[in-house]
Order: sequence, then C-alpha cells, then structure tokens
Amino acid sequence: MSPTPDERDCIRTAIDRILTDTPERSNGALTIVALAQEARVPRNALTQRHLDLKNEFYEKVRARGATPDSEKRLRRQVTKLKELRAADAEELAALRADVEALVGALHQAQMENRQLRQRLAAPDPAVRSLPTQPRPRAVRRHP
Repeated sequence: MSPTPDERDCIRTAIDRILTDTPERSNGALTIVALAQEARVPRNALTQRHLDLKNEFYEKVRARGATPDSEKRLRRQVTKLKELRAADAEELAALRADVEALVGALHQAQMENRQLRQRLAAPDPAVRSLPTQPRPRAVRRHP
C-alpha cells in the first residue's frame, strides 16, 4: 500500500496539533498511536513507511522538554522489574541460608544416629531407650 501524497502533510499537521496541546481526534498522548489517530493514518504508516516522521515527532517531544509516553511507560516497567529482581535476590539469599541450615541439621542428625548405633552395637551398651507412653487401645463398637 503506497502512501497518499498528502499523508505526510496530515502527519506533520497532527504532530503540530499534539505538541501544541490541541488534539482533535486523539487523547493527545505523546505516542505513535495517538499521532496515527490524530493524522487518521494507520499506525504502520508511522512505524514502517514514515520512520523519518516518527523520529521527527519524538525529537520534537524531547526538544520540548517532555518525555514520550511510551518511554515513561517503559521506565516504570523497568523500575518495577528492578524492584522485583531485588526482592527475588533477597528471597534467594534467604533460601540459600535455609538450605545451609537444613543441611547442617541433617548432618548433625546423621552423626548422632551413627554414634548411637555404634554404642548399641558395643558389647555393653550404655544407651537406654526412653520409656514410651502406652498407647490407648482402640475402642471397638459393637453394632
């Protein structure tokens, strides 16, 4: 699909309207989507056919001292992802510490078990088992 001769003029006019805060057809956001709506052209006209106009739009937005909305959105997303990454790093550190503690407890229990078995295997074991509580009998009910 080839661009119409006045498509570029429509886009330039739309850029001016958006940057002067007088949009007629869009919400006035500093995005390519709003620019395409304002110019009444398909978005791919700006992303594929008229890259120079898209770049010009973003240059004018930056020259005006503003940040394009798409860049603001990406910055918020990057900030959120960094926060999530930091939280994950903290959780991972806590899990690693837990694993070390569990491995230590497992080794301790294995060593104590091995020592008890060696003492029980000796001819005169000095190990006594603890008395256990008698278990209550299961009550049988007669039908």
